[in-house]
Amino acid sequence: MIKNDYKPKKIKNPIFSEKKALARAPVIMAVGAIILISWGMSEYLTDDTAPEQQVSETKPSDEIASETVATKTITTKTTTTKKRFELDLNLTEDNPKPVASKRQTNKSRGGLLTQQKHLTSSQLTNIELPATTEAQKIPEQPTIKWQTSRIKSGDSTARVFQRHKLSATDLHNIMQVGKATKPLERIQAGHVFEYGLNDDGSLAGIRYHIDQLNTLEVIRRDGQWQAQTHTKPVEVRQASATGTIKSSLFMAGKEAGMSDSLVMELAGIFGWDIDFILDIREGDRFTVIFEEKYVDGDKFSNGNILAAEFINQGKTYQAVRYTDSKGNTEYFNNEGLSMRKAFLRAPLDFSYVSSSFNPKRFHPVLKRVKAHRGIDYAAPIGTPVKAAGDGKVIQSGYDKYNGHHVFIQHGQKYVTKYLHFSKRRVRTGQRVKQGQIIGNLGRSGMVTGAHLHYEFLVNGVHRNPKTVKLPDAAPVKKSERDRFFRLSSPLLEQLNTRSMNAQIQVAEAD
Repeated sequence: MIKNDYKPKKIKNPIFSEKKALARAPVIMAVGAIILISWGMSEYLTDDTAPEQQVSETKPSDEIASETVATKTITTKTTTTKKRFELDLNLTEDNPKPVASKRQTNKSRGGLLTQQKHLTSSQLTNIELPATTEAQKIPEQPTIKWQTSRIKSGDSTARVFQRHKLSATDLHNIMQVGKATKPLERIQAGHVFEYGLNDDGSLAGIRYHIDQLNTLEVIRRDGQWQAQTHTKPVEVRQASATGTIKSSLFMAGKEAGMSDSLVMELAGIFGWDIDFILDIREGDRFTVIFEEKYVDGDKFSNGNILAAEFINQGKTYQAVRYTDSKGNTEYFNNEGLSMRKAFLRAPLDFSYVSSSFNPKRFHPVLKRVKAHRGIDYAAPIGTPVKAAGDGKVIQSGYDKYNGHHVFIQHGQKYVTKYLHFSKRRVRTGQRVKQGQIIGNLGRSGMVTGAHLHYEFLVNGVHRNPKTVKLPDAAPVKKSERDRFFRLSSPLLEQLNTRSMNAQIQVAEAD
């Protein structure tokens, strides 16, 4: 007997019921496949972009950007070997910024992909790559192979090019550059000449060492020749020298370590007060403070005399170099008076005086007493003769007595005369400056030998050029006097100290 309230017992897991098993089997298999595929892709993508969190070793930035690293992750349950593939971003060492992301755990092993996937696809294009360096932007210049030679006696630039088998066309184009290449027209024996060749043997450039200080460089750039003169920096040092005259000023200067040009400059400073041919005596002393010029640590020349002292026959003369606020340079004594006179004491560099001023001299040609109203200076034919002072040429001509001669008027009071030139270099009416070359010494006219006859007239009266009182040049201006004393005092003090030390050494030696 069947009860009315009877209910069949329900199966707890209906999926395994015989009627539905066949219907649900394909669904179960599909879901399982999706889970497996999702899990596999998640593991692959995560390992592709994210560094292992359990690795504590720090690599240098260049290794991070370039190496392929193999790591092992060890757990208590399983051991898994994972490969990490890294994108080479060529990151610089100064600013390493490797891509980093948070790894999201897929608890369901079949859920969504990690956030790393989204970072890789959306942010990779925003990574800043290193800027291109200047070396990458500018193409590398071709290599120039420089070779050096030395200019020989009689060489010209064309001959140097021919000797080294360089193109005459290149030389022509170089000479057309302009004024900068003018030194190549007068190259000097012993100077250094360099030429540079490209890899294909063509001329890339030349260098000519004009002197120890200046070098001319001509380089071909973009098919055009460009010239430039390079000047080395000069270091100026201060030096001093002292000497005692035994035979001549030049010998004393040489013993003191002075160059010939420095001795000439010293004589020029005191030349208005001292006749260095007639007035020099044994025992005269000098002290000089001057400049020395150095290039690359080596001395190559002397500079200006800054201060000097000369003791002649017991009388002391001092001079200091001063450049005023307008750039005018001159030598003054310790009181601010100019060392330069309005006239030179002697208008040339002479060997000796062949005949002095003598109103009662017996003339060697006329054979009678005839006043010699000037001084005869003997020197080699062709020796330059200078104007004794500023003035105007009032006569430049020739006659049988005076030969080639020049007369110069200096203001209203003074006239100087120069006789027996071999050649005149000024014309009548021309204005001249003190020290300007007006002619060359010779033997023209009524003479017995080569010499210069020099006369000095004051208000039309002949005076002895050797003893006449010469007018001074202008002293330091009143507006410059304070500045002059402030700048010259240290040099004069140094000069006095060195001079005193030299006197002590001479006294001790005696």
